[in-house]
Amino acid sequence: MRNLSNRAKILYLVILILFISGFGVFWLDYIGMINLNTYVNKFRGEPGLVVEATDDEPSLMEREEFEKEKQQLLERVEDLDKREAVIVEKEKSLEVEREKISEMRRGLELEKKKLSDDRTRYSGYRDNVRKLAGKIVSMPPEESVKIMVNWEDPLIIDVLRQMDADAEEAGKTSITSYLITLMPKEKASRIMYLMTQL
Repeated sequence: MRNLSNRAKILYLVILILFISGFGVFWLDYIGMINLNTYVNKFRGEPGLVVEATDDEPSLMEREEFEKEKQQLLERVEDLDKREAVIVEKEKSLEVEREKISEMRRGLELEKKKLSDDRTRYSGYRDNVRKLAGKIVSMPPEESVKIMVNWEDPLIIDVLRQMDADAEEAGKTSITSYLITLMPKEKASRIMYLMTQL
């Protein structure tokens, strides 16, 4: 009976030693001190496939996939860089166009102001022409011609035409032809020529 209990103790100790040894081997494999797969593959008789490698080193297939993804990422970055460069160029050209439009707008504003000033000046000029035409009509012809010959040709022509318009509106005969005949010949011929041209 005593012999049987000693045998049971020995059996339990052997089982405990085997359990601890097995656990120790698995633990060493887990922390990476030994590689249990290499020992198991030796007993199997066929080498493990590279694509099924489970160690810390990435497999050949994983490396290839990683390289492909890396290449795709680099291509994507390059594509984005190109697009960004195109956008920057477009923004520059848009800025140049904006500047041109701004310059044109400023030019148009200046032209508008100049036109407004010219219109105001012309309006004042037309008023002066009307007043001068009224004064010339009311003066003796010889006196009015003495004054008119000192004016510039365009002003003389405008005053004479205003006098013609005023006479037509009043239903009277205009004296402009008579006034021209009283002017010096050279001046009179130039005024008559310009009146036909302007």
